[in-house]
Amino acid sequence: MDLPSFLWLWKIAAWSMGFSLLAYLLLAGTGGWIFWTRTQQEPRPSWLRSLHFWIGGVLVALVLLLLAIGIVGTLGHYGSLGHSWHLPAGLAVVALVGVSAWSATQIGPRRPWARSLHLTLNAILFVGLAAVSWSGWEVVQKYLP
Repeated sequence: MDLPSFLWLWKIAAWSMGFSLLAYLLLAGTGGWIFWTRTQQEPRPSWLRSLHFWIGGVLVALVLLLLAIGIVGTLGHYGSLGHSWHLPAGLAVVALVGVSAWSATQIGPRRPWARSLHLTLNAILFVGLAAVSWSGWEVVQKYLP
């Protein structure tokens, strides 16, 4: 079968992954700043929480874009899914990002468990992003000539 090159798709995925990692780092920075102002009882800039939520939304969108690219590209190239450990690693990251985003919306005085859940999920997400980056690199090597 004569399939078109999916190189353009992998370029979008590479940029999206890079921006996802940047968003994660920015979230860690803004989240750390929010935590610091909370524990030190310092005044928090009014825009900080909104910025943190906005960057989180960007991360959710990027991860969903990466999921779509992975599915379309793999099905287009191989005709089926599940050719490496990148699929379960990617699905784990999608789930972690989704539950982390949901837990962020639950944080408040009446739900003290939500903050610790959010922080725990984001620590685990660090490992997930490392795993999906490593496995993604291995997958991309299969597509390059």
